[in-house]
Amino acid sequence: MKISMSHGAGGEMMQNLISEIILSNIQKKSVNGGVGLDDLDDAASIPLDGYEIVISTDGHTIDPLFFPGGDIGKLAISGTINDISVMGAKPLAIANAMIISEGFNSEELERIIKSMDQISQETGTSIITGDTKVMEQGKLDKMVITTTGIGIAEKGKIIRDNGLEVGDKIILTGSIGDHGIALMAYREGFGFETSLKSDVAPIWEIVEAALEIGGVKAMKDPTRGGLANALNELAEKSSVGMIIEEDKIPIKEEVRAVSEMLGIDPYEVANEGKIVMGVESELADDILKVIRRTKYGAEAEIIGEVTEEKHVILETSLGGKRIIEAPIADPVPRVC
Repeated sequence: MKISMSHGAGGEMMQNLISEIILSNIQKKSVNGGVGLDDLDDAASIPLDGYEIVISTDGHTIDPLFFPGGDIGKLAISGTINDISVMGAKPLAIANAMIISEGFNSEELERIIKSMDQISQETGTSIITGDTKVMEQGKLDKMVITTTGIGIAEKGKIIRDNGLEVGDKIILTGSIGDHGIALMAYREGFGFETSLKSDVAPIWEIVEAALEIGGVKAMKDPTRGGLANALNELAEKSSVGMIIEEDKIPIKEEVRAVSEMLGIDPYEVANEGKIVMGVESELADDILKVIRRTKYGAEAEIIGEVTEEKHVILETSLGGKRIIEAPIADPVPRVC
C-alpha cells in the first residue's frame, strides 16, 4: 500500500491506517491504567495522586500558512488546546517544535510566533519548551509545526468519547465548515468575493462553562472529517445512535453556496473552533445558555439526541431521513 493524502485526512482511510499499521505494531500504549493510544480519544491521560495528567500531540501542515482568520501558529496552539479541552482537562502548557525551510522570511516567522503567543495568553497556557530545525529548500513544506499539550483534571473526571447514553442531547457550539471552505475559497480562488473566515479558535472557555453546569457526557472537536466523522465516532464508541435535525445545524450561507457549487458535503468539512458535545437531557438548556455567553459559542444549538438505533440519522428540512455516514476522507485536503 502506498500512503496517499487521504490517509491523513480523517475518516475511514485514516482509521484503517492507524489500526492496521500503527496500533498493531505498538505494544505498550497506556500508563497506570489511564486513557491510552488504543482508545483513540483526542488525548491520553496519566493518573497520578488524585489527578490525571492529560497529554496530546499534533502535527500541523497547512496550505497556505496564512489564511483568512488565522495562520499556522494560531492553528497549532488552538488545535492542541482543544484536544486537551474536550477531554475535560484544563490546558496548562505546550511544547512547540518547528521545522522551517531554508529561505523562510523571518518577518513571517515572527508573525506566526506572535499568533501562537496571543492564543497562549488568551487561554492562560504557557509555551514552555520546544525545538527549531531548518531544512534545505524542497525537502518539505515551508513550515511544519508539532505541538504537545499538557492539561490536568481530577482523577475520574476525564470526559471520554464513549460516555453517551440514550436520551442525552447533542450540542454543536457553532456553524460548521467555516475553516475548510474558507481555506479552499482563498487558496483556489473561485472568482467571487467572500467574507468567510476560518473558525480557528481555542474552545477551553466553552468547555469550562459547560463543566461548571455539569452533565457533560462526551465531547469532540470536529476537525478532519468534520461533523459527520465526529458524530459517528462518538456514536460508535458509545454503542448508540443519534437523530440529528438538519434545521438545527448552524451553517453560513457562504459555506452552503460553495459546498453546493463544488459538490462537497459541508458535514464532512474540517472545523477548528467548534465542539460536538453530548450532555444530560435535563441540563441541556442550561448548558446551552452558558455556552452562548462565551466568546466563541454564540451560535450554539441543540441539534439532536442520542438513540438506541446504531446509526446517525439526519432528519432533513424536507421531512425525510438519511444516514450520516463517516467520510472516507476529508474532501478539502491540507487544511489542518
